[in-house]
Amino acid sequence: MSQQTVGILHPGSMGAAVAACAAANAARVLWCTEGRSPASAARAEQFGLEPVATLPELLDQADTVISLCPPAAAEDLAAEVASHGFGGWYVDANAISPERMRRIEEMLSSHAKAVVDGGVIGSPPVNGKSPLLVLSGPAPAVARVEALFVDTAVRTKTLGTTIGQASALKLAYASFQKTSRVLVALSIGLARAHDVDQELLDIASQRTDSYLAEPEYVAKTAARAWRWGPEMEEVADTLEAVGLPSEMLRAAATTLARWDDAKDGELTLTDALTRLAQP
Repeated sequence: MSQQTVGILHPGSMGAAVAACAAANAARVLWCTEGRSPASAARAEQFGLEPVATLPELLDQADTVISLCPPAAAEDLAAEVASHGFGGWYVDANAISPERMRRIEEMLSSHAKAVVDGGVIGSPPVNGKSPLLVLSGPAPAVARVEALFVDTAVRTKTLGTTIGQASALKLAYASFQKTSRVLVALSIGLARAHDVDQELLDIASQRTDSYLAEPEYVAKTAARAWRWGPEMEEVADTLEAVGLPSEMLRAAATTLARWDDAKDGELTLTDALTRLAQP
């Protein structure tokens, strides 16, 4: 067993499940209760994470901190960690642009032993799911992170030593995986408005591996829109940074914003399409 003490920021559906996998190889896995919701507390308890009262208390005890939060909060959270002079290993596994990842490295570098760039590709590691955690950064630091997930449901892949590589791969994958589901919602919504949605699904079902033949994903997409929309903005920023057009990803983010109030809810297909048609 690794002797690392790990702090998770913050235990959302992905963060809590990833932290539980790390617990298999760590001495302790901590989370901070201050300002967190009852849902976060329930998840942390479900996965056996150890509570501490405040962020400074967590940072004092943790060797390695893993940040898994909504993309928009990643820099503010890193800045808060930096303000406390955290001197351990910091892993940012959020869906953010390489540019933002490099800014996070810079703000933490004066105190932290190392910063690791990470990205989770796939669903939370529960119910047989086995996501891939891609990593880049200083080799010794990356090796410490990999050691936390040996023989767990979280697979790891090291891409190199350059900060930004893992973030770029995560966003490249997300640009297709998530915008394709937004397009499904628009396709089905258009067909339903003209009372031909069943015909559309019949045609799509004749093709293999088509999201369009699986309308249940529309409701799932709506429930995740509050997280996916900001992620699409990160993809758009990253496209622009290398001279590629970003309009489609900006439009996907705008479309997802129509579902913001459906945060992690249980929606039917009809509910999701009704909200999509109402700005």
